[in-house]
Amino acid sequence: MAVQEARQGQGTHEGGCACGDCPHGAREGHRRAVAAFAAKRDEFAAGQGLPPAVEHSAGASRQWISDELTQSARDVTERGREESAIWLAALWPRTLWVVWGGVGVLLLVQLLTASGSGWTTARSAGLAAAVLLAGLLTCAAYLHRARGGVLAPLTGEDNRLSTSRAVAAAVLLLTVHAVLVLAGELAVADGPARRDALIDGLELARGAGLLTVLAVVCAVAVLVRRVVALRVAGQRLQKVRAARPRAADLLTDDAGRGSFTDTQYVAVSAAAVVWAAARLARRPDQLPDLPWGLAVLVLVSAATYLCGKYAEGGRPVILSVVRAREAGDLDAPIRTGDDIEIRGAGFVPPGAGGAEQLARVAVRIGPVHVHVPLVPVPGGFTNPTDALLTVPVPVDVEPGRVEVQVITATGVETNRVTVDVLD
Repeated sequence: MAVQEARQGQGTHEGGCACGDCPHGAREGHRRAVAAFAAKRDEFAAGQGLPPAVEHSAGASRQWISDELTQSARDVTERGREESAIWLAALWPRTLWVVWGGVGVLLLVQLLTASGSGWTTARSAGLAAAVLLAGLLTCAAYLHRARGGVLAPLTGEDNRLSTSRAVAAAVLLLTVHAVLVLAGELAVADGPARRDALIDGLELARGAGLLTVLAVVCAVAVLVRRVVALRVAGQRLQKVRAARPRAADLLTDDAGRGSFTDTQYVAVSAAAVVWAAARLARRPDQLPDLPWGLAVLVLVSAATYLCGKYAEGGRPVILSVVRAREAGDLDAPIRTGDDIEIRGAGFVPPGAGGAEQLARVAVRIGPVHVHVPLVPVPGGFTNPTDALLTVPVPVDVEPGRVEVQVITATGVETNRVTVDVLD
């Protein structure tokens, strides 16, 4: 119903457009689907909207609610995919505005600072280098226009902006710009002495600090990708694909919480880039001489970021399985038809808090796979959670000793815990 409502008015392309043919229509359709899902969830949480056939059975009503919310969540996700694809395709011209806006800012700064010393060859070389870089980025943005333009190389496999790639790209662009400035000055230099001085500006002793930082941040970008891929393949890290890349991804983890390791890496690297840019503006005839103290600070920050990538995540684990007990119930062993509580950690990985991802969590009880039912409350769900799952023991489970194992939304399996099930 939410999707049908969202598709009404298709082809109008006005303020209430909800079709998938334009960015505003896709956005509006997704917004309506999200609003319909939230209303349905809150209605069920208040005990309303249940059909008479299931409202007298707690187990049947819970399963019916879970199935309805799962289907509605899938509609929301499908709308989200449509909106994300159209949003990315429409994003690349905006990235060009940022790139060429930076060139305009550089020109304005040069014009304002040229009032005293006049227009110099270095200023022309700097502006020409910026235009050349902007042209190359424009070509790259056009080739990747379906994936966000300039942001495409900075987006990881999980559809989030990569902190390590963004930092490496910033240092790399500054270094390439400095080399192009020297090349431009060398092309119009008069006399062999001036040309020799510009060539000496590329000596390793002058730019050793900057080149060391560039080598380290590029190596970190490559190593982080390898580390994440190996940890995901080894089921030691759970990654959930994001709906779209966001600027906040540079400073947060997959769940959108602020990340210390990412923030300090971006802050320290940004300080080094600003310092190097200031040195290039003061001495455009050589590579920026980044002080070794600042270079070592970047190395420490990069090591902290890399260690954080090694430390994050971990396999989900079951700590215990007990029979669920409501107020007034007598203590008893686990029997078929009873609810059990599975206590542990890592059942809902970061970024998997959406209803569709929660609905994919399953529990293997002996040979039977049981999907964890969604239990809504206003604004969210009480089941499943990262540390606790509540599922019924189906009648198909044979009495005796059976193994219980959780399968998360990313497909990672936990350890197995043995419990006794009685008739």
